[in-house]
Amino acid sequence: MELLNHQFNNLGILQHALRHRSVVLENGGSYDQSNETLEFLGDAVLGLVVVEHLFREFPDKTEGDLSKVKSHVVSGKVLQEIARNMNLGSYILMSRNEAKNGGRDRSSILEDTLEAIIGALYLDGGLEVARDFIHNRIISDIDDLIAGKLDRNYKSQLLEYVQGIGLSSPVYNVISEEGPDHKKRFEIEVRVQNKPLGIGSGRSKKAAQQQAAREAVKHLDDSDDIMSMQGI
Repeated sequence: MELLNHQFNNLGILQHALRHRSVVLENGGSYDQSNETLEFLGDAVLGLVVVEHLFREFPDKTEGDLSKVKSHVVSGKVLQEIARNMNLGSYILMSRNEAKNGGRDRSSILEDTLEAIIGALYLDGGLEVARDFIHNRIISDIDDLIAGKLDRNYKSQLLEYVQGIGLSSPVYNVISEEGPDHKKRFEIEVRVQNKPLGIGSGRSKKAAQQQAAREAVKHLDDSDDIMSMQGI
């Protein structure tokens, strides 16, 4: 299935993931023919991959901070938005009555089906296939969330600070950009008065800029740095 970037070896597993219980009941089928057990599996796989990413990428964060991010990433609101962006509702197998009553855009159905698809990817292709899908579709904004929600907004703090002492605005330059599109890593340097003050890296430019600004804020605690930029 092109939408999932995976060619299923067993199309029956994909059909199972897309089968809402309404169409099963309509045709006199049994509970295990719906996607609800695959949803249960997919939820567990999603949680594992998100926690694995947080553990590897943000070792300096506290358990409490990482739990907040995980809760956000796997929340119904986020999964529903992703499912809508994928136009997933149009692929779900459901009863005519359910579809007539708005089932293809019902938040709970979209969330459950997305988790069922993760479960199907895991069963058909293994953890690596499921992990790639989760990274591409769900985890891509985690770095921004870490930088923008848990940390202080160091970019704003740096801008306010340097403008307050009469210096020019910070300039952010991309030093390097590595990796495939779905696993990009950026390294960015921030300069004030053409003096390098910090370097940051991340899976998005925004996250790398935040890290660079954070380093710059630490530098500016040094009065010698401030005086040299002011020409004192």
